[in-house]
Amino acid sequence: MSALLVITDVFVIASGTSRRHLATLAEVVEERLRDLGRRPLRREGLDDATWVLLDYGDVVVHLFDEPTRRFYDLERLWVDAPRTDFNPAAAPA
Repeated sequence: MSALLVITDVFVIASGTSRRHLATLAEVVEERLRDLGRRPLRREGLDDATWVLLDYGDVVVHLFDEPTRRFYDLERLWVDAPRTDFNPAAAPA
């Protein structure tokens, strides 16, 4: 992202299955990054939990429910950005 957007290096875009699932995903992201000494500069969307944004400066995490992800379609908006697909089932535990 840094070549296209000077305010961040990486967007992480993920989907959850429900509002509770998105809130839990956000909690886990914050917990894991806190373990690495990172705290978000800002957090948005946890009250509604259809689009949660966790801004760590160089990394911005977007967590969506499926309808909201399709509506905003960040992948299309940032089509020129390099992508790395992630399959959590293939990741080490």
